[in-house]
Amino acid sequence: MMANLFSTFEPTTYTYFSLNWTSSMILFLIIPPMYWLIPSRMNMLWIKIILTLHNEFKILIKNKNYKGSTIFFTSLFTFIMLNNFLGLFPYIFTSSSHLNFTLTLSLPLWLSFFIFGWFKNTTLMFAHLVPQGAPNILLPFLVIIESISNFIRPGTLAIRLTANMIAGHLLVTLLGNSGSSLSLGLLNILIIVQIALLVLESAVAIIQSYVFSILSTLYSSEVN
Repeated sequence: MMANLFSTFEPTTYTYFSLNWTSSMILFLIIPPMYWLIPSRMNMLWIKIILTLHNEFKILIKNKNYKGSTIFFTSLFTFIMLNNFLGLFPYIFTSSSHLNFTLTLSLPLWLSFFIFGWFKNTTLMFAHLVPQGAPNILLPFLVIIESISNFIRPGTLAIRLTANMIAGHLLVTLLGNSGSSLSLGLLNILIIVQIALLVLESAVAIIQSYVFSILSTLYSSEVN
């Protein structure tokens, strides 16, 4: 009776191989490698990427008094890039392919820069409306054009990111749905094309997040 009672705690009772050490090995999978090797190669790679982005954004931010601003734009780049990459996995919704998501990012950014610029540097904002060396007869038209271009900036940021995410994902989906009706030879070609498209979409995910963060940095540098 005692043997039967304590046999419920033995994993080999219901399986053909021992699972005594499985729970201990799971810890090595859950705990990240950076806790075992400091700095790990993944940690070193991520630090290198962050330093590279910091140097890029530091050049664009001309005002040296705003130290630490690069952290915000680096975090923005990381957030958009991870959302773009998540959309490449099967059955995962790509949030960055909808205007609700992209406008939520671009509109508050542009609005905060716009309000800060007009309240803090009003003269500079008026100077941006008139390009240097423009003829006087064209000044009213240039002010209208520059004003329109300023107001459509959040829309262009959002639409650019959304359109690039939708285009690639739509092409991958359409090609994937046609695979069931193809022959074996064409199916092998389709798999190669799909792999190439996934590599291309991975590059697009990085490039579009970089473009979004770079343009946001440029918009912020104009009001300082």
